[in-house]
Amino acid sequence: MSTKDWIEKDFYKVLGVSKDATPEDIKKAYRKLARANHPDQNPGNAAAERRFKEISEANDVLSSESKRKEYDEARRLFGGGGFRFPRGGGSQSGSPVDDLFRSASQGDGNFSDLFGGLFSNPNTRTRTSSTRGPRRGSDVEGEVTVEFVQAIEGVTVGMQMVSDAACAACHGTGAKAGTVPHVCPTCQGSGMQTSASGGVFAVTEPCKDCRGRGMVVDDPCPVCNGSGRGRSTRTMQVRIPAGVTDGQRIRLKGKGGAGENGGAAGDLYVTVHVKPHPIFGRKGDNLTITVPVTFTEAALGAEIEVPTLGGSPVRLRIPAGTPNGRTFRVRGKGVARRDGSRGDLLVSVEVVVPESMNDQARDALNSYAEAVGAVNPRARLFSAAPPGKS
Repeated sequence: MSTKDWIEKDFYKVLGVSKDATPEDIKKAYRKLARANHPDQNPGNAAAERRFKEISEANDVLSSESKRKEYDEARRLFGGGGFRFPRGGGSQSGSPVDDLFRSASQGDGNFSDLFGGLFSNPNTRTRTSSTRGPRRGSDVEGEVTVEFVQAIEGVTVGMQMVSDAACAACHGTGAKAGTVPHVCPTCQGSGMQTSASGGVFAVTEPCKDCRGRGMVVDDPCPVCNGSGRGRSTRTMQVRIPAGVTDGQRIRLKGKGGAGENGGAAGDLYVTVHVKPHPIFGRKGDNLTITVPVTFTEAALGAEIEVPTLGGSPVRLRIPAGTPNGRTFRVRGKGVARRDGSRGDLLVSVEVVVPESMNDQARDALNSYAEAVGAVNPRARLFSAAPPGKS
């Protein structure tokens, strides 16, 4: 995106947030608008598709601290109409401002590069002596799905990554095999030009002849069309830490896109999806399980075996008179924490009612009912309920 786009577009208005909105406010606004205008939700709706692209473009700038800072600075200097470039020196196709932004778009569109020499000596026409600086690689997003046990214990998984790396055919030079690029005679390899406009300001901008690269390619590489960049596919081993939760986003520093001119690589952000387990659940650092018990075990008390995740079963004492749904805690059988300790296993009992019984069992239950007498366990419900109208 060019700096001119930054000035002409009000990204705050696109997302419907104020200029002092917090990152959380911006994230919430983007998610709400993206869901409403996503192409999958609006098939064949060209207006919704354009709206979705505008929302994504605004979020890309405002969700990045560095981009948002540059955007606010550009709008402050040029968006209000208070700043005017001197006349003269422009092309027939547009104003000097248009020429300036058009030149910037041929480079990397970076605001600091474009206006870094804006207020230098107006009589100075020497080119900058420093070459184009290192550029950090782009961040990469990815997703993995792991089993429940793998999320608890940690696992290393393979991820296939597609990144913007140096072109394999020209090794990043942009020149066709057998040829080499030569230093740009206009900027002498710096990639930047400094020129005076009307004798008031000295403007430093990307070189128009080499488009800010500092080198000129006479015979461009047919694979990358002279850009020097190409897409590569690689398989990376990613370590998912123990105790990761479903939907958690993990940052792997330096595992993203490759940098340019010696710049650092970007980061890899991995969103982890955890498959459900057939019998175990999770509540924070604790594991949960529901264990069925018979009526006699709950009424008379019993000692039962309970399975654990990846370990030997444990014996649990059920006291007499245990009600349905009561939860017991088995310490140290849950999720491993960073400090080396572990959460607990929460065992909830579920009293199982037999679907059928023989005559002997039925007679025994009738005898039990006669022995305990006529007890109505629902009586308190009616005493607490408001009286009905006759």
